[in-house]
Amino acid sequence: MEIFSEHIQSILKTLPDNPGVYRYYDVDNNLLYVGKAKNLKKRVTSYFTKEHDTYRLRIMVKKIVDIKTIIVDTEMDALILENNLIKSLTPKYNIMLRDDKTYPWIVITKERFPRIYHTRQLKKDGADYFGPYPSVTTMFILLDLIKQLYPLRTCTLDLSEENIDSKKFKACLEFQIGKCKAPCIGNQSLQDYERGITHIREIVKGDINFAIKDLKHLMHEHAEKLEFEHAAIIKKKIELLEKYQSKSTIVHPSITDTDVFAIISDDKVAYVNYFKVMNGTIIQAQTLELKKKLDETDEEMLVFAINEIRIRYNSLSKEIFVPFEPELIFDNAKYVVPKIGDKKHLMDLCFKNAEAYKREREKQLAIIDPERHTDRVMQQMMKDLRMKVEPRRIEGFDNSNIQGDYAVSAMPVFIDGKPAKKEYRHYNVKTVIGPDDFATMEEVVLRRYTRVIEEGLPMPQLIVIDGGKGQLGAAIISLRKLDLMGKVTVIGIAKRLEEIYFPGDPVPMYLDKRSETLKIIQHIRDEAHRFGITHHRNKRSRETFKTELSEIKGISDKTAQKLLTELKSVKGIKEATLAELVTIIGNSKANLVYEFFKKDN
Repeated sequence: MEIFSEHIQSILKTLPDNPGVYRYYDVDNNLLYVGKAKNLKKRVTSYFTKEHDTYRLRIMVKKIVDIKTIIVDTEMDALILENNLIKSLTPKYNIMLRDDKTYPWIVITKERFPRIYHTRQLKKDGADYFGPYPSVTTMFILLDLIKQLYPLRTCTLDLSEENIDSKKFKACLEFQIGKCKAPCIGNQSLQDYERGITHIREIVKGDINFAIKDLKHLMHEHAEKLEFEHAAIIKKKIELLEKYQSKSTIVHPSITDTDVFAIISDDKVAYVNYFKVMNGTIIQAQTLELKKKLDETDEEMLVFAINEIRIRYNSLSKEIFVPFEPELIFDNAKYVVPKIGDKKHLMDLCFKNAEAYKREREKQLAIIDPERHTDRVMQQMMKDLRMKVEPRRIEGFDNSNIQGDYAVSAMPVFIDGKPAKKEYRHYNVKTVIGPDDFATMEEVVLRRYTRVIEEGLPMPQLIVIDGGKGQLGAAIISLRKLDLMGKVTVIGIAKRLEEIYFPGDPVPMYLDKRSETLKIIQHIRDEAHRFGITHHRNKRSRETFKTELSEIKGISDKTAQKLLTELKSVKGIKEATLAELVTIIGNSKANLVYEFFKKDN
């Protein structure tokens, strides 16, 4: 198996599991190949882990020195984007289409009593175009469904009010067979017709719930009439429609010659994702990683990126989609801050790619330079939790009991944001009677940090209490007794909404669910719970496993359990021969058991 560069290996380890498009580049930054994937990680990794049958593919893989990805919402979106990029970028190793045909669209014309049909040509005629549709079969199923639900005209007659009133037209065969309500002779009002068109617009945009409801009603009608063949056909259409995503977030003909920018940042780095949209198609995508030098604002970093990208690609787009409007205006261009609709979907996708790039870079950093990654995480935790020092050592506490019996507490330890399992401790509660979680927390925290002080053990910078204000308050009582308040940061995390509680603050903090700080705190809490439950279960098993076998010196609970498993009961063990016992637990232990019950008898 060929060994690839460290850069390629780090990319492969951090690829997302999302659907999307991948691009391979050679050492001169020439585009080698564009491909689509339902799962980017699995698909791209397969190129570098499998033996390839064709010489051409082996040569291409050897040339790859960089990989770039664009994540999308669905596999269908990936198919459309791949098609667009191949046509616009003409990669060396991609199969070129012999003609310039593209995916079909559904058209709703702009006229009185609009017509609906499919086309492969986009025209600036005021009509509404929906799609594109990678699956022609799916498109025709949708058109057929629309015709069944809403009978529409297919003729090209000028259905002006004057023409209809003058009885200029006659109803055609479509009316006779029930596929049209004949608005041409006044049989259907414009209002009723437009109501159906409004519904159809929602269906082709992807909102198909009410259409499915209508179809189910139609299916039941056929079934009641014992027309099971028709009912089965409609059922199949319902199933196909439910699986179908009619609207793509990748392409829309209303968005032409546009630059799209999204930015996310932290204290040190800003990530700016860029899409170039031309004639309703994404033809370029790139993410810039900009290191901050002087605490620059997001606005300053965004303006810098816009200028850099427009110069780099010689862009003259007159529209620039941005998440917020900067003060600096570019010549012959205007800012657009998308709020709803297709433009907002495109902006959301741009943000999604910026976030994905950031996550990949952080994962790569953790692999290539773990110390730098740890330093960054510790700095972020210190900032998020309003601490004065980095939480290099974190200790957590969680209690377990059943109605006060077998009460135990667990204390996991994290060092540099990772579990230090050799440092984990569990406590059997000694002074608390009954189910008192607060008193249990007070006892355990007091015992732990009394010992830390007396024995000079490492003191944590952060203590995480599993629970809300009550459990946190109990821990604070013990820390005050030991004069540790103000010297160690202590917080509580409530399970329901993941609220973070601080001493003396009645209002909890809510961290971003994607933040590394919250993930580490959750990990500590989960480890405390897991470790506590394990210890609690073991203790409960020991306490409840009381049989005559427990009185035999030299026979452990494990050995006793083995005997009970094989012989089903204590009575069965008493009646067993020495030879049977030897077979199950060995000679020496068998003799102990045999002699014990022999004396007893």
